[in-house]
Amino acid sequence: MLPIWDDVPAQRRPFVNYFVIAACAFAFSLQLKTPEGNQQIVQDYGMIPVRITQPAIQSAVIEGRDESGRRVRREISLDSPVPPLVTLLTCMFLHGSWMHIIGNMWFLFIFGDNVEDRFGHVRYLSMYVVSGIMAGVLHIAADSDSAIPTIGASGAIAGVMGSYLILFPHASVMTLIPLGPFLRFQLIPSYIFLAFWFVIQIVSGLQMSAAMGGVAWWAHVGGFVCGLVITILVRMMGGLKPPIKPRRVYGFPRRGEGW
Repeated sequence: MLPIWDDVPAQRRPFVNYFVIAACAFAFSLQLKTPEGNQQIVQDYGMIPVRITQPAIQSAVIEGRDESGRRVRREISLDSPVPPLVTLLTCMFLHGSWMHIIGNMWFLFIFGDNVEDRFGHVRYLSMYVVSGIMAGVLHIAADSDSAIPTIGASGAIAGVMGSYLILFPHASVMTLIPLGPFLRFQLIPSYIFLAFWFVIQIVSGLQMSAAMGGVAWWAHVGGFVCGLVITILVRMMGGLKPPIKPRRVYGFPRRGEGW
């Protein structure tokens, strides 16, 4: 399911959200300069669990596939000018492909502005960063011996989605749903959309090993829970701005209807 829009207007400009999107786009542009440079950037600034759990290790053997698709094993160096703990932050701004960054930034664009509106700029940035770091921590806990670099903002964005669930449970999300060869647009309550997304992350994490590479499912789970908990705590302390009433997006059907 792909979110297209939500029906909650933001009252203030989400400057932090724009900054994060721009920073990720800038980092990705550096990655695109040369394939060799991208590989080195990912190796240095990506979060490698074994570098954090076993900092004395200088190299590791990982499995991958060559150009013909055959599975191969290769040795990589774990030396990096970046301190291992710092990569918990830097990895959030790197992405592996066009689809990776476009998908992440689109989710952030949809849900981030409203959360920033309620948190305020500084608190929102803090929540985003902490959620991203905790996502990395849970990913490390899931496979502490992995030597595969982990990159992407999805853990931090999952925190934004967890926060959105608490702040806007009765909002509606216009969603693109693939039904075989057909596509359907449907307004879905945000709590259903986000809960369904969260369950998918848990199920996928249970089915796949982190050592296989690919999607860091447990990072998504960790970020989501972190954003949810932070939002509950901030709300209890009275640190949120007044809520905004949802409105119907112009031209979109009402909840329960579809195109």
